[in-house]
Order: sequence, then structure tokens, then C-alpha cells
Amino acid sequence: MSGNPAVAGETLADPGRIIAFQGAPGAYSDLACRTARPELATLPCRSFEDAFAAVRNELAGLAMIPIENSVAGRVADIHHLLPNSGLHIIGEHYQRVNHHLLGLAGARIEALTHVHSHIHALNQCRAMIRELGLEAVVRLDTAGAAAEVAEAGDPTQAVIASELAGDIYGLVSLRGNIEDAQHNTTRFLLMAKAPLLPHRKAGPCMTSLVFRIRNVPAALYKALGGFATNGVNMTKLESYLVGGRFNAAQFYAEVEGHPENRGLRTALEELDFFSHEVRILGVYPQHPYRWQRSSEDSE
Repeated sequence: MSGNPAVAGETLADPGRIIAFQGAPGAYSDLACRTARPELATLPCRSFEDAFAAVRNELAGLAMIPIENSVAGRVADIHHLLPNSGLHIIGEHYQRVNHHLLGLAGARIEALTHVHSHIHALNQCRAMIRELGLEAVVRLDTAGAAAEVAEAGDPTQAVIASELAGDIYGLVSLRGNIEDAQHNTTRFLLMAKAPLLPHRKAGPCMTSLVFRIRNVPAALYKALGGFATNGVNMTKLESYLVGGRFNAAQFYAEVEGHPENRGLRTALEELDFFSHEVRILGVYPQHPYRWQRSSEDSE
């Protein structure tokens, strides 16, 4: 886990005022932390495992973990890591991704030759890269690329990253909102050491869970039937292999509702009958973005 001078003095004193994320300062996860919880200091970590460990070891009160992007899809490996993180999901956050073409102060767009960034950011800005005739250079992350370009001091080199990264590393925005898709949004999960169960009447909720089905014909069909018959909307269902066995799949699911509400409670009972190792990872309020998107889609 990398240190952050902004929080070094607070880390041991008040972990409840710190939120951990994976990446370097200025990463989109850092931006998500500052947007969702502006009252908290941010703690950069080298890996998702380090971010989880920061919360488990009480160096931070929360972790902000990306789970999926509207363009790139799900974040690799995160579904493997969530069940074993030792943490609970207590919230969700949707962060609009506004990519910027960043360069040194005084750099001219027409003089640029290369653009550096994470592979996803490069892929999300293909039109601009093609328009400017730049050579794309893949880096481990957007903020780290910004730090490298700033340190190199070469005005022909640019980076695709957040405006926050430009502010942190002293780069200027040569062009903003350069992403191809205007809906480019990343969904994050807020993780904590202890569950924070909302009241079942407090408002719309999401429930995240993992389960394994019995290795018998139609087991998945039967296991999921209870959600349909009880009117529970399942918004996500993903499978992945566990234990190196091709016949042992674990499923990650997200459903609308609170486990104490009758419909979801009955659906979970049916799931438990046809499955094993059913485990709820978190119950948390729905983010307003869900309602906004639903309204836009219905127009």
C-alpha cells in the first residue's frame, strides 16, 4: 500500500475519516472517493487486496472499489476478490468518466506524438487518437501515466486521465471530454468492515450475494425461479469458476429489494433450497443514478 502525504498524519489517528482506493492519486477511483465522500481523506493503495486490507486493519474506514464500466464491462478479478475480502458492501456510487488530454504547460496539440494511458482509457478515446494521429502507449493506470509524463518533461508526450490527475501532477488539459461514448460511467461499491443494514422501509435497496448451485440438471433454473415468482428484479448475474474446477461455478448476483421484505425473503429461501453457500455480501441503498437512467430510458 502506498502512502499519501495528505492522510499520513490521520491514518492512525482517525481511520474513520479515511477512504481507501486502488491506484495512484488522481485515479478515477480517487475522484469517485472525493465525489461520493468529500469529507474524507483518500488513501491510495497498490492493489484491490491492499485497499481491502487497509479497511480490515483499520487504516481506513471505507474502501471504494470499481465493479463495472458502461463501456469496458466488469472490472477483471473483482468478483473473485469480493467474497473473500472480509468486508461488507454498504453503498454504491456511479462516477461519470470525463477523460482529458493532458500535457505539459505550453504544449501544443499539433506537436504531440504519443499519448499514454490505461488500455481502457485509450480504447475509450479512439476517435480523438485517430484524429490527432497519435501513437498510443499502454500504461498500468491513468494517474500513474500522468505522473510519468509530468516527470519526463517532454512536450510531445500527452496522457489521457482525469482533470484531477492534471491538477495533482501539474499538467494542463489540452482537450476535455474526449471519450467516444457520452454515457461512459463507472459503478463503484463502498466497502466497510461491518455491515450497515438500512431499514427495510428506508427506501429502494439493493442486495448483493454469492451462491453455488448443486451439480444437478436444471439446478440454476430452479434456484432462480423464486425471484421470478416473487416479483424480485435481478439486475446482475455473473458466474465464474472456483477452485480450478470446470464443473464448480460460483455466481455473483444483485437483486432489488431488502432481505426482510416478504418477496425477497421467500426468493432467498427458495435459492437456499436449491443451492449451497448462499452468502449476502451487502444490503445498501440504491444510488439515484439508477432512477435517473430509468427515467431517461423511458423517454
